[in-house]
Amino acid sequence: MSKDQLNNPLHGITLEKLLTSLVESFGWEEMAVRIDINCFKSDPSIKSSLKFLRKNQWARDKVEALYLSTTQKPSPWG
Repeated sequence: MSKDQLNNPLHGITLEKLLTSLVESFGWEEMAVRIDINCFKSDPSIKSSLKFLRKNQWARDKVEALYLSTTQKPSPWG
């Protein structure tokens, strides 16, 4: 494993797995509220959202940040 990936919490998680997990947790409507992008509002699907997120890094960054904020456990050290 490269040094760059040692502290990367998203290492090994595909965008599809990440998005599927968020949709299962929140649903499309809540996703559209949390991240205001049309692929979550208008006829949403995993396939169309993946296509959009792969082309738009700014949107992917928001989805990844939401995923991390909902999956990371608090540090026992405060």
